[in-house]
Amino acid sequence: MSKIVLNKPTLITLYGFPGSGKTHFARQLCELISAAHIQGDRIRYELFEKPRYDKQENEVISRLMEYMAEEFLSAGISVVFDMNAMRLAQRRGLRDMARKSRAAHVLVWLQIDPESAYLRGSTRDRRKNDSKYAMPLLDNESFDRVCGHMQNPSNEDYIVISGKHTFNAQRSAVMKKLYDLNLINADIAGNSVIKPGLVNLVPNMVGGRVDISRRNIVIR
Repeated sequence: MSKIVLNKPTLITLYGFPGSGKTHFARQLCELISAAHIQGDRIRYELFEKPRYDKQENEVISRLMEYMAEEFLSAGISVVFDMNAMRLAQRRGLRDMARKSRAAHVLVWLQIDPESAYLRGSTRDRRKNDSKYAMPLLDNESFDRVCGHMQNPSNEDYIVISGKHTFNAQRSAVMKKLYDLNLINADIAGNSVIKPGLVNLVPNMVGGRVDISRRNIVIR
């Protein structure tokens, strides 16, 4: 089956808790539409033998991803920007880059409750492609700290999908948004409506127990 080619090069950015399924969604979206998958975790893995995940390293990864995205968009190729666009200023910069490249921009917010996101992230199976390059498992305190630095989209144009749904269900919402933005035609959008289904958050859990007692997380 041939991939869907958008009517205009598009930058698709992602937002959501660690463990919300951003890379899983990004990979499958790039199997559906013609787009370059720029995966921050994989770039970090290939550049740094022992990643530190500190501010300086994050800045290097972010700038390299932005350079790659701008080059693809300028060449007329859509991009799925697989790094958590956590901060308002970061998302504004990405929107400006898309505008400069005469590309459309779509922000996808993968929503999931923090307990489920933490549980999923703490039971990653690194034998699976989507988890191979993921950051090390976060303890409760580190997870809370990352989430505490996130700024929810408010006065921004974005689409919300469930991090608990299968990709087929997520696809329906994304295709509708792409249609609303005139990025795909009606016949393509009409063929993409799927009944929602849930994802097993902890498949094939082996041995031990995960402490899912969580503090309430406040995002400012």
